[in-house]
Amino acid sequence: MTVVDCHAHIYPENIAERASQSVGDFYVYPMYASNATADTLLALCEGSPITHHIVHSVAQKASNVEHINDFIAEECRKHPEFIGFATMHQDYPDPAHELLRCKALGLEGIKLHPDSQKVDMDDPRLMAVYEIAEHEHLPIIMHTGDYRYDYSHPRRLKKILHTFPDLVVDAAHFGGWSIFDVAVEFLEEERCFLDMSSSQTFIGMRRTEELVRLYGTSRIMFGSDYPMWNPVDEYESFVSLPFSEDEKEEMLWHNAEHFLGRKIS
Repeated sequence: MTVVDCHAHIYPENIAERASQSVGDFYVYPMYASNATADTLLALCEGSPITHHIVHSVAQKASNVEHINDFIAEECRKHPEFIGFATMHQDYPDPAHELLRCKALGLEGIKLHPDSQKVDMDDPRLMAVYEIAEHEHLPIIMHTGDYRYDYSHPRRLKKILHTFPDLVVDAAHFGGWSIFDVAVEFLEEERCFLDMSSSQTFIGMRRTEELVRLYGTSRIMFGSDYPMWNPVDEYESFVSLPFSEDEKEEMLWHNAEHFLGRKIS
């Protein structure tokens, strides 16, 4: 069976240790991997059931956008296990041109992190990006939720989904990292996928199962949020839950295909 980790961060070797530490500092939580390179991720998952990873990084400045996108595209060329997502920044001067360039490079979607990029998810600058993404059929992985900030509150995502009815979105971390139950109030009936990365440790296995049932197995995707967690450990915890084999196959594989709009093999 194909197994897709739909949420993994990788960094160039010369900055990987510093970038990994920065993520840990942001969340005030120790990283599983202190040096999140592509090779480290692949070595960690070698021999495991995980066959593919949707990989991305986040531009903290507009000037970093093209360098990051070139890096992700190059890693995907080297590693067929990788499915690359582009980054974008609210102050980048010509998002349409860059996103078309990214499509030509083989990148298949966009990853945004409103909290670390310090921008409201529904800021007009990003609304323009969503319009492009909807038109170009580029799915978005959206960091959603943080009790410390309002940038990525799920109510903002609800507004986006209603404004762009054909936009394909993965509301990461069950739609609201650290505000998981608040997210249900806004996203339970909405048309979006949700990944379960960076959730199991915080909410426990019983609540993980309950949230999957609330949202429905046809909307949930497996994700690890590497380097925060070991993808293999996250996988083993997730498959220990009492879902049927068909439901597990949905969440570990087929929902990612529907999210991307193509087959994965």
